[in-house]
Amino acid sequence: MGELVYRILAPAAGMKSKLVGLFLWELDDQSRQLIDDTRGATPEELAWQLAPGTNTIGMLLAHIAIVEASWIGRGLHGLRDLADGVLPIRREQSGIPLSAGAAPPALLNGKDLSFFDDLLARARAYTKQELAPLVDADLDRRFRRTNAGVEREISLGWVLYHILEHQAGHYYQIKLLRHQYRIAPPPGRPRSRA
Repeated sequence: MGELVYRILAPAAGMKSKLVGLFLWELDDQSRQLIDDTRGATPEELAWQLAPGTNTIGMLLAHIAIVEASWIGRGLHGLRDLADGVLPIRREQSGIPLSAGAAPPALLNGKDLSFFDDLLARARAYTKQELAPLVDADLDRRFRRTNAGVEREISLGWVLYHILEHQAGHYYQIKLLRHQYRIAPPPGRPRSRA
């Protein structure tokens, strides 16, 4: 008989709420895949831009960490942005959103995978610490946020969903950028029209 592979959804340890534990298991699994799929990316690849004004892999990795930590702070503590000391980078330093035709932020240029892995690990440690004491009923807690003149009422459960779907969307974008980087022509040689 061949190898037995388990595909079982089980709440992450250390959470009071089973629902929060399930969310964290899902988020951790997405992060594991993201980390596995970025192994081997060089600082040059992490800083590569398909065209001026487009995101780099490094920008996206920093953005994923920033969004996770800032939404946890927003949902649980009413913060407007990142809590002080959670990450060594601020939202605006990620470069997202990047202006049309702009180069990536200089702060991220030359950074290797360990820098981005550390950002993601710090954001996740903060998330786990903040979510550990929650019970299922806490997911129904709501807060309001006004952005661009629109007021939104948001539940903590939606915040957790948003962190997961946000990471999954950018994970796909990172996979696509890795593919595009591999097939991009070397500098000075035009892209083929194949």
